[in-house]
Amino acid sequence: MDIYGAKTDLGWKGFAKMEEENKIEPKKKEKPGFLYEIYSLLHDLVYILAGITIVFVFVVRLVGVSGPSMMPTLQDGDYVVLLSNVWIGDLEGGDIIVARQESFRDGEPIIKRVIATQGQTVDVEYLPSGGAIVKVDGVVLKESSYINEEMREPTYMQCEFPFTVEEGCVFVMGDNRNHSADSRYVEIGQIELSQVLGKVLILALPGEGEGSSRDFSRIGAVS
Repeated sequence: MDIYGAKTDLGWKGFAKMEEENKIEPKKKEKPGFLYEIYSLLHDLVYILAGITIVFVFVVRLVGVSGPSMMPTLQDGDYVVLLSNVWIGDLEGGDIIVARQESFRDGEPIIKRVIATQGQTVDVEYLPSGGAIVKVDGVVLKESSYINEEMREPTYMQCEFPFTVEEGCVFVMGDNRNHSADSRYVEIGQIELSQVLGKVLILALPGEGEGSSRDFSRIGAVS
C-alpha cells in the first residue's frame, strides 16, 4: 500500500508539473509606437478643429467692434460672440445686432441696438432743452441704463418721424446717439432681417476703448 500510494502521489505531481510546463503564456500587448501615438493625436485634433469650425460658422461668430457708436455698452476694440441669424429667432427691442446695409459703406457691418420691430412706430421728439426722447408706439423708452449721453438733434439729414417699421425690417440706433450713424440716417434707414448677421450674446474680450487698458470685469452677457 505504501509503495502504491507513493507511486500514485508521484503520478499526480508529475502530471501537474507537465501541465504547468505546457501551459501557454498569454501574449503581452505591445505598446503602440511613437508614430502611431502622433497619428492618433493628429486624428483627434482634426475632428476637434472640424467641430469648432462648424460651430463658429453655423452657430456663433467672434466679431470685433470698431468705433464708439455703441459706447458705453460696447467699446472700440471689443470682441463679442455673435449668435448666427439662423438661430436667433424673432428679434425684440433692446437686442444688439450686427447687420449690413448695402447703401451704407458698401455693406460694411454695423453693430446697433434694435429700437423697434415690424409694425411698430418710432418717434423722436427734440426738446426745447436740447435733448430728445424716443417713443415706440407712443411709449417713451427708458434708456438711461444704456445710452451714453442725452441725444441731440443731428446735423445730418435724418428720416421723417414718426416712422413705421415695414414688415421684415427693424429700426436700430447706437447707444452713443450723438456719434452713431443708424436708422435715423437716410443712407441707412430700416434694416431688412435678411441683412442681419446675428445677435450679440457675450463680450468675450474687452478692448481698450478710449482708455489705455482693458477692463476684464466687463466680460459677460451683453444687454
